Amino acid sequence: MTRVERYLVPRTIAEAAGGLRDGNVTIFAGGTDLMPQSKSGKAKFGTCLMNIRRIGELRGIKRTASGFSIGALTTITDLRDSPEIKVGFPALWRASDHFASDQIRNAATIGGNLANASPAGDTLVPLLVFDARVVLVSRPNGALQTRTIPMTEFLVGPGKTSRRPDELLTAVEMDAPPPGFTSRFFKFGTRPALDISTISIGLGAVRDGEKLRNVRVAIGAAAPTPIRAPHVEEALEGKVVDGATIAAAVSAADCDIRPISDLRASEWYRHELVHNMLERMLSDVGHG
Repeated sequence: MTRVERYLVPRTIAEAAGGLRDGNVTIFAGGTDLMPQSKSGKAKFGTCLMNIRRIGELRGIKRTASGFSIGALTTITDLRDSPEIKVGFPALWRASDHFASDQIRNAATIGGNLANASPAGDTLVPLLVFDARVVLVSRPNGALQTRTIPMTEFLVGPGKTSRRPDELLTAVEMDAPPPGFTSRFFKFGTRPALDISTISIGLGAVRDGEKLRNVRVAIGAAAPTPIRAPHVEEALEGKVVDGATIAAAVSAADCDIRPISDLRASEWYRHELVHNMLERMLSDVGHG
């Protein structure tokens, strides 16, 4: 068992990035994922534990020239209580509203949910729908350096991201959706508001008369990471959402997902859930 030898409590992004240069640092924020994982042996602390909770720069939802920037320490409750998120990004708001219990929502942060990189991470699916970007900051030579990458490049495997050990996840950015953009999020679990997702789906598109444009579909807990579903998107792009289109999109999902069997569901059951949930969501969009 690794012994923690140093405990850092930085108050600025620059201090935190500087502390990460020495390596073998475990970053701690809400702890809702880290603490259970450390007790089970899934996660191990480095020789340095860094508590970033006091970095005020990492909190809040801010307008940008193109949309919004959400600080890494913004809690799930903050997202759920934000009028801007509810109106502009309803799929993300819905995911926040169905995220665990009140106690967990008050502590869990969007940065932690991203860094944990669970295939079933609740906020990751709607963030993919909104083409979110992850902002990473490092301080290799004394000066801060920023790297911004798409969510699709940030998530690389179960519990794995492309964040380097010397980088701090500071924010997630989203452009404002185009006019007429509508979005949906659906999560299935034994107790949907409390359990880890057995499956989740996010859907977004611009309504162009009876047709859908700029279609984005993301699926969680059906592959090593939450994924965009390009075959489903292609089946829907520019189409009227009728029975034939829905059937084609549902069939196309099998080309995108790679579910596994685990304690929560079998591979077969996850396939069926994706089919049924996607059909239900598209029917709702078609009648909306």
